[in-house]
Amino acid sequence: MMNVILASASPRRKELLGYVVPRFDVIPADVDETLPEGVSAEKCAEFLAVKKAEHISVTYPESVVIGSDTVVIVDGEILGKPADEADAYRMLKRLSGKIHTVVTGVCISQGKKKKSFSEATKVEFYPLSDEEIRCYIATGDPMDKAGAYGIQGEGCILIKGIEGDFFTVMGLPAARLKRELSEFVE
Repeated sequence: MMNVILASASPRRKELLGYVVPRFDVIPADVDETLPEGVSAEKCAEFLAVKKAEHISVTYPESVVIGSDTVVIVDGEILGKPADEADAYRMLKRLSGKIHTVVTGVCISQGKKKKSFSEATKVEFYPLSDEEIRCYIATGDPMDKAGAYGIQGEGCILIKGIEGDFFTVMGLPAARLKRELSEFVE
């Protein structure tokens, strides 16, 4: 049985990984998430996922380490986690009434063996009033999530529809990860 480590503190990723593998440890990767010049918006989540997995793999080379990162992209701008409530308001206002893309990058690393991939899902928001945005921010739900919303929580009332994998928006494309992990099973 392989020893698996999730290099993330996200409770959503922990929940989803539990559907993919029966046992794993959680060791969050504390890495600088500054992006170098030339990394496209579509590839930045995968870049950060690789960085996180590699960071933990150095200490645990025998383990299968899973790093992941999620970004929201609207009109070419990357929306990460909001810095404060004003930033969350700005992000939700940008997403209001629009279709945006959520990209989750994943890296599986074990010693010198490494595989990374990204999954993208389109999400459409209903037009949101200022009052709706303020009420949602008041729940505290948007503060630790890319794009300032969570599809699986109270943010579900903002969403008109999605095209793609729901779990990619939640932060871990579980079905694809299960298939990609088969290469690492001994």
